[in-house]
Amino acid sequence: MAEPFYVAEHVDDHGIPTVRLTDALHAVEVAIVPSIGNRAYRMLVRGENILYFPFDNPSALKGDRHLSGIPFLAPWANRMPEGFHANGKYYRFNPDSETIRPDQNGIPIHGFLTASPFWEAVDVNADANSASMTSRLEFWRHPGLMANWPFAHDYEMTYRLSGGVLEVRVTVTNRSADPMPMAVGFHPYFQLPGVPVEEAIAHIPVRRHVETDGRLVATGETTPVTFGTPVALKDHRFDDGFTDLVRGEDGRAVFSVEGRGKRIEVAFGPRYQVAVVYAPAGRNFICFEPMTAVTNGVNLAFEGKYPELQTVSAGGQWRESFWIRADMRR
Repeated sequence: MAEPFYVAEHVDDHGIPTVRLTDALHAVEVAIVPSIGNRAYRMLVRGENILYFPFDNPSALKGDRHLSGIPFLAPWANRMPEGFHANGKYYRFNPDSETIRPDQNGIPIHGFLTASPFWEAVDVNADANSASMTSRLEFWRHPGLMANWPFAHDYEMTYRLSGGVLEVRVTVTNRSADPMPMAVGFHPYFQLPGVPVEEAIAHIPVRRHVETDGRLVATGETTPVTFGTPVALKDHRFDDGFTDLVRGEDGRAVFSVEGRGKRIEVAFGPRYQVAVVYAPAGRNFICFEPMTAVTNGVNLAFEGKYPELQTVSAGGQWRESFWIRADMRR
């Protein structure tokens, strides 16, 4: 009997319960840790990991405050100083809360869930067309989370591997009585195995640059981008937000990095209206980050500087995907 092309299975990786999705036909394997932020930390393509993950095994994620793999940023992504305005009210963060993750300037960044233990894998399944895992986090059940983001809501995230492509889909359900601001995102870290990032070129299909102050908090202003595409990473490094993404007929904006015949593509669905590109000097990775809003977009909307902020109505849902495809042929 022939082995199945697609497999979804529970495995143990150095004592950490892990879910492994395999696409044997396209030689792709994805590993996810539900209990540590529901984070994917490995995407092997022809045996090479295209996700930046500087550890021997996922147990290191438990105590590490730095990001790697594919972290989920919620209930807000990027920086949001002190608190936020929503529905005519102001909610101040508790800086002493263990859920708050400050940046180098003490500004809360990336929400509370990058390494959350509260995710539960509810469906691990494979058929003739795909291998997938769906996990759920019921945010409203946890007072420590609600204390700094008082909207009853939950998340459902699905990793689906099919045709050599990994889809990451998230659904947000607002169970509160008020509309909830949508400022979530992902921070995937990519590497071209064996290729120094200085030899790579990136395709960044954007038209507007998000201006920030000295703390990297958006001001509400945007300016035209000053680089063309493709862009050589030996000449340009990034820690920048962008809007007005260039999209195909399917509504997707496709970012990519390539070098020495290897290529990684990341396609953003249409409800990811903002991209952050992070490729700092001295580091051998690049991040193409799908975002629903600009940095501090919740407060900028209150100030009348960001009318594009998305919300989820009371009892409503928000859903979107991004997709990852890689070619490791030399």
